[in-house]
Amino acid sequence: MSDTQFSVTPNAAKRIAILASREAKPVMMRVAVLGGGCSGFQYNFSFEDARNDDDLVIERDGAAVLVDSTSLELLKGSQLDYVEEMVGSSFQVKNPNATSSCGCGNSFSI
Repeated sequence: MSDTQFSVTPNAAKRIAILASREAKPVMMRVAVLGGGCSGFQYNFSFEDARNDDDLVIERDGAAVLVDSTSLELLKGSQLDYVEEMVGSSFQVKNPNATSSCGCGNSFSI
């Protein structure tokens, strides 16, 4: 699998590395798409210490991100970013496949 299917910005990699360094053992961030949310699908972010056989693993600047093959179908061409704004900071997925998304940015439809 190629990293062009899903990419991680330098800001996201830096933040993931900081958060992962606070864990007791080495962890990777998992980005998954789940059913539900305001618009039909929602993004889910979690830290895990093991990868699955079907995971795409993206390593950048000391951070590792996992995406399972089912989620990858909905995330092709997407980019994970970490955005700091006046109202708060968050991980955001810039998904060119999403035809609409909710105001919170955590759910989308295709």
